[in-house]
Amino acid sequence: MTSRSIKIAPSILSADFSRLGEQVREAEHGGADYIHVDIMDGHFVPSLTFGPQVVRSIRQWTRLPLDIHMMVSTPQQFTSEMVDAGADLITVHVEAPIHLHRVVNEIKSSGVRVGVALNPATPVLAIEDILPDLDQVLIMSVNPGYASQQFIEASVAKIAKVKKMLDQTGLPIELEVDGGIGPVTAKKVVEAGAQVLVAGSAVYDTNLDVAKAITLIRNSAVGKSES
Repeated sequence: MTSRSIKIAPSILSADFSRLGEQVREAEHGGADYIHVDIMDGHFVPSLTFGPQVVRSIRQWTRLPLDIHMMVSTPQQFTSEMVDAGADLITVHVEAPIHLHRVVNEIKSSGVRVGVALNPATPVLAIEDILPDLDQVLIMSVNPGYASQQFIEASVAKIAKVKKMLDQTGLPIELEVDGGIGPVTAKKVVEAGAQVLVAGSAVYDTNLDVAKAITLIRNSAVGKSES
């Protein structure tokens, strides 16, 4: 596996909000593959973050796919607004009190890609029946709601289980991991099968510039040392 086969999705939750557009553009110029946007409603998770207006604003700063992570109880209320704002991929949580199949297919019918996320304590079997309808599975390697949390080591085995499930489908479903991802943990999750790495503080809250931080994570993921 080469470093370019790993996709990096910087999470703007850790960016400098006073210059958010510039930070998004720095990520694009620095080699990012997606921009990850955490939508939190203060109900499904304790924090309250962005809405469609922010998505629409950052859409003007980048041509990268916008990876919208809906940590909300009623994602169906916001789906059409997110699509109109420029979302390319919308991920909902299997734990949300929704009719998952209906919401997934509503998102697909809107013309954007769709993913389903699993919290750390949720068993992988929860997504078995919905897999054929998905473009991506997101494994949370922290409990969602806050930035800069410590990686949960048990996530590595879970990632491997999901990768096996995805391989058995034969479908091109991406496996994304979010939470505590940096140069040290990147290699662990990639070896387990992760393809897309969401990184927040390891990109934006470091003494490296954004481009160097992205390169370090990508190279570390495949065991490539800095040159």
